[in-house]
Amino acid sequence: MASFRAFLNSPVGPKTSHFWGPVANWGFVAAGLADMNKPPEMISGNMTGAMCIYSLLFMRFAWMVQPRNYLLLACHASNETVQLYQLSRWAKGQGTFAASVLKSIRCQILLRKAQGCLW
Repeated sequence: MASFRAFLNSPVGPKTSHFWGPVANWGFVAAGLADMNKPPEMISGNMTGAMCIYSLLFMRFAWMVQPRNYLLLACHASNETVQLYQLSRWAKGQGTFAASVLKSIRCQILLRKAQGCLW
């Protein structure tokens, strides 16, 4: 009973946003897992990429905030894994992944040449 009371009143317990924020964010992981059976044509590359960046930023936040929020870190690490898998499915559905990466790099080089600075 004393350990449960200590958890309740801790800085990362259920009386704080350090607890309820990550609990709510597990919904992103559940949604990503549910979407694994959908065809790749239904995946939005932009939204999936945004979710990857979002999770990366919040993993850093969870690590840097005091006290460290391991529940938030685990939630966003899981979401990052799921979203990267979805992003790979989307890229494969668009054609070969390597070809799309090379096309993007080629476009960046041409754009920089046109602007007069290579790097």
